[in-house]
Amino acid sequence: MNSKYQSCIEACQKCFIDCQNCMVQMAGLESMNDCPKCCMQCVDACLNTIKLLIADSPFSSKQAALCAEVCEWCAEQCQQHDHEHCKVCAESCLACAKECRKLAA
Repeated sequence: MNSKYQSCIEACQKCFIDCQNCMVQMAGLESMNDCPKCCMQCVDACLNTIKLLIADSPFSSKQAALCAEVCEWCAEQCQQHDHEHCKVCAESCLACAKECRKLAA
């Protein structure tokens, strides 16, 4: 694995975990926006990014750019809720987006 990807992989892992938790916590709760739907898509984006980075795929930068977009959208949705798990999720999404943007550049 290419070491230049390490911080992005770690950010994607944390984002994946926090989005998964947010999704579980939101199950059965009312939502006025796309949370937890955004979390489901963010989980997939993060996992796919991790897979391509580990493989040192030629599509890594494109996937990182897409992951950043999904993470930013998810953060925007989760920030609108007062739940602690949504706040944690939004923070992880923004941190992941920041790391992904570095690779996408």
